[in-house]
Amino acid sequence: MTFINYVAREINCKIVYYGPGLGGKTTNLQYIYQITSAENKGKLVSLATETERTLFFDFLPIDLGQIRGFRTRFHLYTVPGQVFYDSSRKLILKGVDGVVFVADSQEERIDANLESISNLSQNLKEHGFDLAKIPYVLQLNKRDLPSALPAEELTRQLLVKGEPVLEAVAPEGIGVLPTLKAVARQVLVELRKSA
Repeated sequence: MTFINYVAREINCKIVYYGPGLGGKTTNLQYIYQITSAENKGKLVSLATETERTLFFDFLPIDLGQIRGFRTRFHLYTVPGQVFYDSSRKLILKGVDGVVFVADSQEERIDANLESISNLSQNLKEHGFDLAKIPYVLQLNKRDLPSALPAEELTRQLLVKGEPVLEAVAPEGIGVLPTLKAVARQVLVELRKSA
């Protein structure tokens, strides 16, 4: 749910990066943080275990300038990929405006991807959202790995509703910004509908 602060003339939108553990959600945010100018970003907060897995979330506010006289900020979050942190996943989805599903392209991770999409759909329902209606992008990450399934096969198995599908190699930044732009565009379209 977009938060509009009329006094400060600010629109705040929440985008959540969702997907299986070690799929590249945090890497997406780290890349965005690296290339975003200092005046357009807040602090990157990352809570991780000693094995570098996100325990709770990453949070990165990005200022995208003015829309109708309001400063627009996107708050980017990731959820923990591990199923046993499901309560954290649910909490982070509260008030979400758009979702990026970061799929791990490796053949051996297809079941983890499918389980995570199912979990996303269920957790969204608990907050009153429908995956078929919320702004949503599917990112096929780790396209550079030899065990990556063909993009067409992954898309066939993971496509939810005809959403934009983008290929990525997050550590190199390939596909990272186009993914963010695709979900941000959808969120802004929804925002204009409700304005």
